[in-house]
Amino acid sequence: MTDVTSAKSARRPHHWRQDLIELAALFTAVVVADTIAKTVVRGAEGPFMLVFSAIALVATAAFHTWWARRRGHAPPAVDTGGGAAPPPPRSEDTAPAPAPEPVATALWRMRTTVRDTPGSLAALCTALARHQVDILTLQTHPLADGTVDEFLLRAPGTLEAGHLGREIAAAGGSGTWIERADAHDLVDTPTRLLGLATRTALDAAELPLALRQLLGRCTIHSLPAVSLSGRPTGETAPVEGVLEETVMRLRDPHGGAITIERPYLPFTPSEFARARALVELDARLGPRMPRGQDVLTLPEGSEITVRRADQRDAVAARAMHDRCSERTLGLRYHGPVGDADRYLHHLLSPRFGRTLTAQTASGRLVALGHLLWDGDETEVALMVEDDWQRRGIGSELLGRLVAMAVEAGCESVYAVTQSSNTGMVAAMRALRLPLDYQIEEGTLVITARLAAARPGNRPPHGEVPNGTSRPAKR
Repeated sequence: MTDVTSAKSARRPHHWRQDLIELAALFTAVVVADTIAKTVVRGAEGPFMLVFSAIALVATAAFHTWWARRRGHAPPAVDTGGGAAPPPPRSEDTAPAPAPEPVATALWRMRTTVRDTPGSLAALCTALARHQVDILTLQTHPLADGTVDEFLLRAPGTLEAGHLGREIAAAGGSGTWIERADAHDLVDTPTRLLGLATRTALDAAELPLALRQLLGRCTIHSLPAVSLSGRPTGETAPVEGVLEETVMRLRDPHGGAITIERPYLPFTPSEFARARALVELDARLGPRMPRGQDVLTLPEGSEITVRRADQRDAVAARAMHDRCSERTLGLRYHGPVGDADRYLHHLLSPRFGRTLTAQTASGRLVALGHLLWDGDETEVALMVEDDWQRRGIGSELLGRLVAMAVEAGCESVYAVTQSSNTGMVAAMRALRLPLDYQIEEGTLVITARLAAARPGNRPPHGEVPNGTSRPAKR
C-alpha cells in the first residue's frame, strides 16, 4: 500500500499557485466581513451592504468552482524529477494499434573506391539511406589516388546486389564489389585480428587458415626454397614483402615464400600490413603445436594414443616408413619415394597442413594421417603400418582429419589413391558424407563434400585430439 500511495503522490505534483490564490481569497473574505460588520453596526446603510456582500460571496464561490474545474481538466504536468506521467484513459472499445510486421533483411559486404575529396563518403551514405540500408561497420583503406571504403550493410531483403551497385556507381563509387555476409562478419576488425593472432600463436598450422580468414576468398601457396628432390626452387621474397595489385608475396620464416592471390579484388596496403604482421608473429614464435592427445581402445583391447605431429617426429615417422611393405608404400605414394626423409619433412611441416599420428604405449608410431592445404582445395592422406591395418585406426584418423577440415571452413576434402585400395574407399564411405568418384588410369580420386558435416550434422568422428571431445565447428 505504501508503494501505491507513493506512486500516486509522484504522479500528482503539488500546485502551489492554486494554494496561494485560495489563501489570498480567504484573507480578502475576512477583511470584507470585518468591514461589513463595522459598517452595519455604525451606519444607516447596513442592509444595502449586507446584500452587496452576499452578491460578492456568491461571485467568489462561482469563480472558485470554475477555477477548480479548470485545473482538474488541465493536462498532466511534466515530471522533471524523472517520474513517469500516467497515460491518458483509453476507452474500453478502442482497439490497440497493430504491431508493424517485421521486414526481412539481408547482410552484405561491399567494397568500393571513391575520390579522396570532402563529401564523397556522404554521397555514398545518402544513396544507401535512400534505399533503407543500414551501415553496421565501415573501414577505410587510403590509397595514393583515392580511398577504398569497406561496408558491412543490413539491407531490405528485396534489394538486389545489382541495383545496389548501380546506385553506388551513380553516387561516385567505382570498382564496387558486393557479396553476401553472415553473422561472423559482425565481429569488428580489431577483435577479429586478435582472434586470428591468438590462433596463430597457439598452432603454427593455423597461419594459412588465418590469412584466408583475414583476406576473404583467396588462394594461398607455400612455396619451399628447396624442392623434394633437393634442388633450389628459386622461390624467395624480400623481408618487407611485395604487393602487386591482386598478388602479395611474403617471406616464409621456414624458407621460401608465401604467395597469396585474389584475382577478383586488389589488395589494399592495410590488408598487406595485417598479413605481414601475422607472418612475422609466426616467425618470432617458432615451432609450436597443441599438446593434447587422446587414448583410444581398439576392438581387440589394445590402446593407442592419437595426437598432433610435426617435423620433430620425422625420425619416428621414418622408422615407421622402413617397417612398411612395398605394397603399403605404393598405395600411399603411387610410386617409389626417392628421398623419404625430405618427403616426410615436407609432409610434417605445419606450413602445408596438419598431421595426426597414432602411437603405441611404447611410443612407436604406427600410423600417419595428413590434412594438406592445396590452394583452394584440401587433401587427406593416410598410411598405416602393415601389422596395424584393419583395426579401425585409419578410419579414426580420417574422421578426425575431416573434423579439422570442417573446423577450418573447408568446403570439401579429396583423397588420391588406387582403385584397388579398398581400405581407403571403405574409410571414406564410413564418413557418411556425399562422395564424388573420379577414376583415370587406375588412379581414384574421392571427394567428400563437407556441407553435411556442419554443426548439427557432423561426421561420426567429430572429436579433435586436444584432450577433450567437442563438436566440430566452422
